[in-house]
Amino acid sequence: MAAEFDISDIKRRMQGAIASLKHELTGLRTGRASAALLEPVMVECYGQAMPINQVATISVSEARALAVQVWDKNMVGAVDRAIRDANLGLSPTTEGQILRIRIPELNEQRRKELAKIAHKYTEEARVAVRHVRRDGMEILRKLVKDKTISEDDEKRHEAEVQKATDAAIVEVDQALAAKEKEIMQV
Repeated sequence: MAAEFDISDIKRRMQGAIASLKHELTGLRTGRASAALLEPVMVECYGQAMPINQVATISVSEARALAVQVWDKNMVGAVDRAIRDANLGLSPTTEGQILRIRIPELNEQRRKELAKIAHKYTEEARVAVRHVRRDGMEILRKLVKDKTISEDDEKRHEAEVQKATDAAIVEVDQALAAKEKEIMQV
């Protein structure tokens, strides 16, 4: 099987790493309420674990509060337990089939911990982007070795890959800067 160089595939893979980073950053709790905060919560119901969004509707009722509307009144206790057991530091209060969750203020130490976690996620995304770059460069070297493309074409394509890499790293850094600003905002 002959390897083929496709810059759009390389850019798509880099965008995948960025999308994954943004998703991970959304899950980091800041002082503000976000429905994404409860995404990782799994609820034990009907004999199996289900994501919370398959048994309830999550909405932001205020800047610092979430409302979880449980569809089946028999599942309210299970959803409450799942949120408490998820180690998010949240304590829901029950009002019929609605669970209200106040998002507590973050202290300075917790803000710094969250910033460190954000940095870790960002570094993982940078590494993923660099892996995609390396894969692209290896394909180009193989194509030159097999005499499928000229060395001039290789240099031109390497420049395209590097430009895509630089753009992806800038986007990763911007995502981190935005999240840090959000975390440190009191």
